[in-house]
Parts: sequence; structure tokens; C-alpha cells
Amino acid sequence: MKILLIAGARPNFMKIAPIMREIAKYPDNLQGMLVHTGQHYDHNMSDTFFASLGIKKPDYNLEAGSGSHAVQTAEIMVRFEKVCEEEKPDLVLVVGDVNSTIATGLVAKKMHIKLAHVEAGLRSRDLTMPEEINRMATDAITDLFFTTEKEGTQNLLAEGHAPQTVHFVGHVMIDNLFYQKDKFCGKAPSESAAALKNRLPKQYSAMTMHRPSNVDNKETLQILVKAIGQLSQRAPIIFPCHPRTKKQIELFGLNSFFKPLTFNLEPLKSGIYLTDPMGYDDFLYIWKDAALMLTDSGGLQEETTALKIPCITMRENTERPITAEIGSNVVVGTNPEKIIEYGNRALDNTWKESSIPELWDGKASERIVEVLRR
Repeated sequence: MKILLIAGARPNFMKIAPIMREIAKYPDNLQGMLVHTGQHYDHNMSDTFFASLGIKKPDYNLEAGSGSHAVQTAEIMVRFEKVCEEEKPDLVLVVGDVNSTIATGLVAKKMHIKLAHVEAGLRSRDLTMPEEINRMATDAITDLFFTTEKEGTQNLLAEGHAPQTVHFVGHVMIDNLFYQKDKFCGKAPSESAAALKNRLPKQYSAMTMHRPSNVDNKETLQILVKAIGQLSQRAPIIFPCHPRTKKQIELFGLNSFFKPLTFNLEPLKSGIYLTDPMGYDDFLYIWKDAALMLTDSGGLQEETTALKIPCITMRENTERPITAEIGSNVVVGTNPEKIIEYGNRALDNTWKESSIPELWDGKASERIVEVLRR
């Protein structure tokens, strides 16, 4: 069976990688081909990047580029159709909820190619999120669903999908988290990561923030930065800053809330330390030992839950409710009082009890490939 596996942005490759590594174990009946839509250009995705994931470079790079949602989705569809015409795959496998997910899914279905969706069934119930539209639309046309949690399965069944098409397998992102983490064996993935870690005190936090709802509005961003800045007086916060977020910080004149990370050997004390974006391995090496993660990312809610690290999610809702229900995540929106309250709990080591969701054991890709082989 020939399978085209689709990735549009760097986080997608983290989800695709364990599936590709597992497919490679069965060359007699499975052929996996990696398609990078080029939805996001990322100079960090070099040969070394793919080697660190234990997978080959993409067989195709569509180089679709950026643009409005409509322009980007259309460009991916036009370019991916040519790949399908050339390769004639038996199955297209998509992950997550980016524009590449729905764009390639639509092409597959209109060309009568079976479609599989990994991370299916997740719902935030927030139709202002482009990702929610992509999730719902992709699931409406999918043939084979792979869910990360039982609530995802329940959502799909409630939407009328046949039970035999829905498979609860666990989470491939956790597969890759364990794979990457195990490679460290006490050694930093790069000299720069080692140098930064050596300057950190025993207690520190990490942070990501990039969502338009948080960074495009001056008042909202200022509220968040002030609250996080107050927490940073207790322990330093490492913030690999998305270029778009950095642009907004400068536009709104909020630079004074941040400290640049200078290349000297002095220990880092209080403050939010702004760094350039980090590769996956380097950032994982930093945050895996953090006392607290502050984020508006979806994937980090799950990864911190898997490692039982306190996580404050600065969003009004989450499509990953299990991370807050039983995991180490709390969803606080943009409420500064809650950010400070929960941040202090993490730093005081009085965080809530948490557990790791069922089947988040690093074997989701094995279960997916078992289904594909059947």
C-alpha cells in the first residue's frame, strides 16, 4: 500500500516522524512517502532536522508558501493534485488541523483516494479558530480516524461516523517526545542549549506565545506581558520568540518588559529572557526540567501533561480538554490574576495532582500502523 504522509509546518513533522519510522519496518507491504506542503518556510528544517527525527527528507516539497487562508489552501490543493496524479497513492494520511490538513484531504477525496486523519475528533467548539474549521471539515470527509483521547472518539461517534472507522490509538506527539528525550542521555543536543542550561538556576520557567488573539491586540498583549513579568521576578522565564510575536512586541513598544539573552557566562536571574526561535530538540532540552510552562500552543499542553510539568494555557478554551481534566494543564484565558495565581502555585510546588492520559505511552504509531496493515 502506497501512503502519502502530509506535513505542512514543523510541528506536523513531529507527528509524522514516528509513523514513518514504524512504516519503515514493513517495506514488503507498506510504502510511505513524505510530502511537505511548504505551508511554513522554516530555515531550521535542514538535513540535520530530518536526521534528528530519524526519517528521510521529504519526497516532495510543494513550496506553497504563505498567504491568506484561501490563497494558501488553494495553492496547496493545486500542487498536491499533481503529486496524486503522479504517484496514485492508496491512502493519504494527514495530521492535526493546519491548512495543509484540509487542503490535501479535499484533493484526496475528490480523486477517490482514501483519507486517514491522525488527531481526529478534537473539538474546541470555537468557530473563530481557523484550526477548528480545519478539524471539523477534515473529519467530515475522512475514511479512517485515529484519536488521541476517548473524548475525540465520542465526538466522532456523536457526529455519525461508523464505529469501525474510529480507532483510539493514543498520541503520536508523545511517541516523538519520548523518542527525542531519550536521545539526550544527559547530553545537550547543541552547544548553545548546553550553555543556556548551565546559566539557569534550579527553578525557572519556559514560555511560548504566538496566537493572533494574544499578540495582535496591544491591550491583550500588554496584560499578558505584565502578568508574566510579575511571575518572572520569582524565577527567570525563557521565551523563544516567534518572529511574528517579536514584531508585535516592538510595534506596541513593549520591549522594556523583556531582557535580551546575552552570550556571557553570568547566571540568569529574574526577568523574561527573549531568545531567537529554537529547534525542537534544544527547546525540549530546556523546558523538560522547567518548573512551569506558559503557552498558547496546543502541542505543548499535551507534551507537558506527558511529563507532568505544570502548564498555564493562555487561551479561552482548548481542543485538548483531557490535558486540563486529568493532566497538568490549566486553561486561564488572558486573566492576569489567574496567570499569577497558578504561576505562584507552580513555583511553590503546590500544583494540582495530575496523571498521564490513557495510551499516551509512546506506542501510538505502532497501533496506527497495525490498523493500516490490516
